[in-house]
Amino acid sequence: MLSPKMNDALNEQINREMYSAYLYMSMSNQCSEMGLKGFANWFMVQYHEEMYHAMKFYEYIGRQGGKISLKAIAEPAATFASPLDMMTRTLEHEQFITQSINSLMETAIAEKDHATQIFLQWYVTEQVEEEENDNDIIAQLKLVQESPHGLMMIDRDLAGRATTVPTDFSKGVESAAKAGG
Repeated sequence: MLSPKMNDALNEQINREMYSAYLYMSMSNQCSEMGLKGFANWFMVQYHEEMYHAMKFYEYIGRQGGKISLKAIAEPAATFASPLDMMTRTLEHEQFITQSINSLMETAIAEKDHATQIFLQWYVTEQVEEEENDNDIIAQLKLVQESPHGLMMIDRDLAGRATTVPTDFSKGVESAAKAGG
């Protein structure tokens, strides 16, 4: 059973994850408009991951007897200066999400909610991976600077990224994950 404080905090995280999905969808759209299909793909994979994260929270609250409270999702930025700008903003946003997950963990510890601590551990690990991936791409973009050839090589690499999370949540995220998508 979730405490009211934990329940509210987890509902706020659903909103943050949904905003993350919106942000990456917006970035994907601009990349498509710029002709950077690989970057567009990378951001769309991020979109799917964030939707999966939101659904995991949604289902966890329900399994723990909590109350779902969906809130309005803020409108993300629609234009960005460059792929480097997008990736820098992505890293900054993921660092914000990391802080949010850490805060959730602190709340779970304070509430002596061991089940939620275990649940959140997956997100703690996930955020390490998210920030590492962003830092790697930022380093590559800084290395190639303004080189169109270098940018196209990175774009080609990012085109190969595949969605590794389930995208059909009709039977729940846990069932979809076990079924392999």
